[in-house]
Amino acid sequence: MGTDTGFEIVHAVLSAEPISVEQAIAAVESDTAGAVVSFSGVVRNHDGGRQVSRLSYSAHPTAHQVMADVVAGLVAEHSVPAVPDRASDAGDAGAEGPGEQQPVRIWAAHRIGMLEIGDPALVCAVSAAHRGQAFAVCAELVDRIKAQVPIWKEQFFADGTVEWVGAGE
Repeated sequence: MGTDTGFEIVHAVLSAEPISVEQAIAAVESDTAGAVVSFSGVVRNHDGGRQVSRLSYSAHPTAHQVMADVVAGLVAEHSVPAVPDRASDAGDAGAEGPGEQQPVRIWAAHRIGMLEIGDPALVCAVSAAHRGQAFAVCAELVDRIKAQVPIWKEQFFADGTVEWVGAGE
């Protein structure tokens, strides 16, 4: 799903199937990208000083649409309409060239279902012409997904206890 504002949402989903940072990077790489920034949030073996053996993610029925809306909202806030060619733009410092806006490409997926230690739970990748924009968009993307998408984590501890962690913390 491309836009005329310089952003392209390549992928924004919840997935019951495994996801990987390699998959995300491959999807956003392009000849126009000077930077590709990725994030892979993986299942760790501890939480709050307790040993975790595995976990499961459950999503609210609206979570798929919320995920799409979160990514679209980020794009809308960061997008600027393409500027038409103007002779005065040719000399601007840092410009890509007259009328040449390089796309920012976004890939994001959050797992649902049972995950083991080391499995990626949230993977995001952003490509852009320059590193600053790629880093900023990727960091904000991760923060918004974790804060807004209604997903609950059920942690299974080594001592046999279970703990639910709510969405939007």
